[in-house]
Amino acid sequence: MLTPSQSLLLRHASRPAATYSAACLRQAIGGTQTRAFGIKTTLRVQEYISKAIKNDKDKPPHGEMQVTGPKPVIDTVFASMPPELRVPMFPEPIRDGIKDHKWGTDDLEALDIGLTKHRIPDRISDKIALWAVKSARRPTDIFFRNKYLHRSVMLEVVAAVPGMVGALIRHIRSLQGMRHDGGWIGHLLHEAENERMHLMTWMEIGKPVLWERALIATVQTGFFAVFSLLYMVSPRTAHRVVGYLEEEAVTSYTHFIKEIDEGRIENVPAPDVAIAYWNLEPNSTLRDVVLAVRADEALHRDTNHHFSDRIEARRESLFEDLEHSEGKPRIKY
Repeated sequence: MLTPSQSLLLRHASRPAATYSAACLRQAIGGTQTRAFGIKTTLRVQEYISKAIKNDKDKPPHGEMQVTGPKPVIDTVFASMPPELRVPMFPEPIRDGIKDHKWGTDDLEALDIGLTKHRIPDRISDKIALWAVKSARRPTDIFFRNKYLHRSVMLEVVAAVPGMVGALIRHIRSLQGMRHDGGWIGHLLHEAENERMHLMTWMEIGKPVLWERALIATVQTGFFAVFSLLYMVSPRTAHRVVGYLEEEAVTSYTHFIKEIDEGRIENVPAPDVAIAYWNLEPNSTLRDVVLAVRADEALHRDTNHHFSDRIEARRESLFEDLEHSEGKPRIKY
């Protein structure tokens, strides 16, 4: 009796050659398909396992809340900001003692600012400077009349230019000559910053319209060009012009206060920027702000006339006359 294996061999041997070849081919193809299916299945399983492992890594630890939605955007500008720039540099008032105590109306009115001070011109250039300032005031009076808030905006836009121009030109000359400036640059920059704070204050109250802003910008651009040329040609005359300009500013702010006292301009509460800058009392009003600004302009008047006198006397350096502190070295800058 034949075994199963021998029976299988006998059946295959009895088949024709063509039948045998076809059977082998089907068996070979079937084996290849089986192997291909096995490879695809293995790859899919590996891909599934890889995704599962990645998802497990991205999941928060047990007990933490999973935050859905887009990831927070990192502010790269702030992250790269040097620590020195993160400390605010607030503008300092021009007068000493402002930060000592809160200033009220009585304190501001008690300041001796010399309301009637006037530098009598004794040179032809001084007379020309005074004439130029007086001539520039006439169209301003015609245009603004009693609109003192808008007049103040125009005044401060122009008044903030000389200090910056003077500091810039003296800075360049100090670099080119490789010599000390004599202590002027810091004072001129402080003056320019003070005038800019005046402007920021009036912008909070006055709110000039678009066409007034365009006019003011045009006037400032022209004044910047003319004053820069004048300072390069004759710094002494340039400072004399500023001195006379500040005299007119003191007069304008005195009229401003009169308009408030007579009720033609509402005495509104002082803006926060003014209260912080001049260290005013919390209940201060527009009148107190005008008093503070007028006191600053009087100081600029005296400073610029003095600068002009020092240039004329050929004693530009302030080092000989500076008050030195015992705790600080006496250095030139």
